[in-house]
Amino acid sequence: MLTVKINSFSYLYSGLPEDNSGNGGGFVFDCRFINNPGKIPDLMSLTGKDKEVITFLDETPEMQNFLNKCYDIIDSATDNYLGRNFTNLMVSFGCTGGRHRSVYAAEKLNEHLRNLYKNKINITVNHYAISL
Repeated sequence: MLTVKINSFSYLYSGLPEDNSGNGGGFVFDCRFINNPGKIPDLMSLTGKDKEVITFLDETPEMQNFLNKCYDIIDSATDNYLGRNFTNLMVSFGCTGGRHRSVYAAEKLNEHLRNLYKNKINITVNHYAISL
């Protein structure tokens, strides 16, 4: 069965996550171009799993456009990997601090894949820059 490992990380603090599957890496998406909720005083102490940050990023067109493009790429790769009986796919989202945009994107991809593939794949989500 295919396992999709989804990561969020901080370019500043934690760096790129290691791929322990032996495949040497996976997809890495940079969220730093998207408006940073971490710069907004009321959202600064929150994470991409908090309602207020989710609402902010749900209403950010650049984030939604970015996620839709990521979904297209990851859906194609997942279909291909399933057809070839691959066992591992790694997808990582990075942002400056690793608390807001990358966490949100990782959680949204998790939700998207769970809805699309139901019980056809295993999914793990790791947030490297923060403890959630």
